[in-house]
Amino acid sequence: MAAESVRLAGRGKIENHFRAPMHMIVMYEKGERRDGETFVEGLPRSALRKLERKLTFVPAGLEFFDWHELRGSQMRLMYFYFEPDKLSCLSNPGLAGSSVAPRLLFEDDTLCHTALKLKTLVDGPAADPLYFNTLGTLLIHELVRFTFGLPSIKPQLQGGLAPWQQRLVTAYIREHVNERIPIRILAQLVRLSPHHFCRVFKQSLGMPPHRYQTNQRVEHAKLLLAGGSGSMTEIGRALGFNSRNAFATAFRKATGIAPADYRRRLDSRMTEE
Repeated sequence: MAAESVRLAGRGKIENHFRAPMHMIVMYEKGERRDGETFVEGLPRSALRKLERKLTFVPAGLEFFDWHELRGSQMRLMYFYFEPDKLSCLSNPGLAGSSVAPRLLFEDDTLCHTALKLKTLVDGPAADPLYFNTLGTLLIHELVRFTFGLPSIKPQLQGGLAPWQQRLVTAYIREHVNERIPIRILAQLVRLSPHHFCRVFKQSLGMPPHRYQTNQRVEHAKLLLAGGSGSMTEIGRALGFNSRNAFATAFRKATGIAPADYRRRLDSRMTEE
């Protein structure tokens, strides 16, 4: 594996291009753009503004392109490169031959935690090659688990939700994805006060409960949009949004693209295939 720690700064337009016979993971440690776009071949483009703790995976041979006009003084990110054979040899034998799909601006606390450890090592005065290789191998293992939908192995955080509480709350949110669930209801499920629940939820899941709920609704919306049935108004209403505009605003904020454009680009890809 090779890794680069990069700091972007400046007021003008900053562009990045990549296409190589190697896999690449991009980790945005910190940064926000007032304008810009990120593209991975085979996926709809994203104009998401807040990039902190977002990840992108670009399989070997595919094109990656992004450009930024920064909001603030700088953006910090990491690029990790590794040979396709490395991912294949670390994959579960049952997954041998399975193709890896690109992922654009997604979140995964386990992958991000390991990527930040690697960044600390790379930015340090004297990197330990053995430790670097060990962390690199771990990062690839975690990418394989994420890509093929295998459960992540996460350390239990002191003071966070207990495993049974986390399972109960996340299952309830998935089952009621078409509703706006009040915080007090979720807190009651796990026998905590609303204030304490919000704090330990964010500690365990990496985001506040309302943001987690919105992300789940948007992910479900993507499935409905890909299915091709239902208007924007119908899909928004099915997911508990009060209006088409409310649905479009939440979808655009989470993905950087309007739901109608997301469906249009999916339809275009299917036509090309």
